[in-house]
Amino acid sequence: MADKVEEPVSVSRRIESPAGDIFRVLADPRRHRDMDGSGMLREAGSDTVLTGVGDVFVMKMHYEPYGDYEVHNHVVEFELDRRIGWEPRPGPGHPDHGSTERRFGQRWIYDLEPDGPAATVVTEIFDASRLPEDKRLEMEKARPFWVAAIEGSLRRLDEVCTGRTPEADS
Repeated sequence: MADKVEEPVSVSRRIESPAGDIFRVLADPRRHRDMDGSGMLREAGSDTVLTGVGDVFVMKMHYEPYGDYEVHNHVVEFELDRRIGWEPRPGPGHPDHGSTERRFGQRWIYDLEPDGPAATVVTEIFDASRLPEDKRLEMEKARPFWVAAIEGSLRRLDEVCTGRTPEADS
């Protein structure tokens, strides 16, 4: 099991939309709730489109054990129309808010690979390899949840970008 803890959760989906169109959705925090597969996102607390590494955007979240809280997401990867990634930091309402200046340690990444002029293979990655070992073990136990959440997010991203409801994956 220790070997798997270091492996990011990664799911890919081919979406019939150009990479630039998909990237514009990913770079707009106001659109994130539209594609949330976890059920934890409530709304954007920021309305500025992301333009590069160093940008920070706020998301209002809900997780039953914590209730309502915010995360402050720090953009750490940004390649226009190809890759975007951020690391969340606990915000108001989160039990770790104020107790640390460190980010949680996990990273959300979207990698976009054009597949012809009008389609893109989108890979969503949840990388918890920077977490302390005990937290990585917790994340590993929750791997099935993260895989399902990412699959749901990619289905919803497909719908947002194409305007059609894709059939559920089998």
